[in-house]
Amino acid sequence: TTNDRRLRNRSQAVLMATRGRKHGEIAEDLLISPRTLQRWLNAYMERGLEGLKIQWAAGKPALIPEDLVPEVREWIEKGPAAYGYSRKRWTYAALAEQLEKTHGIRVSTTTMREFCHRHQVFPYRRSTYRFFTKEPKQAANG
Repeated sequence: TTNDRRLRNRSQAVLMATRGRKHGEIAEDLLISPRTLQRWLNAYMERGLEGLKIQWAAGKPALIPEDLVPEVREWIEKGPAAYGYSRKRWTYAALAEQLEKTHGIRVSTTTMREFCHRHQVFPYRRSTYRFFTKEPKQAANG
């Protein structure tokens, strides 16, 4: 994987340096800058092999707090009419609007959709039953 390759390169850099290779040559061979090589060597000197491991940043915090999942589920169960919307089913846009109304959190439709999918919340999933406009046999024939 990418992490394995990066750790291997860092380890090789340390090994080459301890064997006396010039820093410029090591950097050139590994296609890195001399400054990057120096950072890797310093990290190894300070923390050993732990210093060579890839340190990932925590990332951007979620726009919609995870503890709102039960509330969003409740909105969906009660339906949009219970919250003043003149529609039968929720859309992700309407859920995003409801989130802004109740919590002041403004998100895009895409962000709301991703949040719902991540938590297996589906606002307009079809019911298990359907009303046919024609008899089932006629509907099958067209």
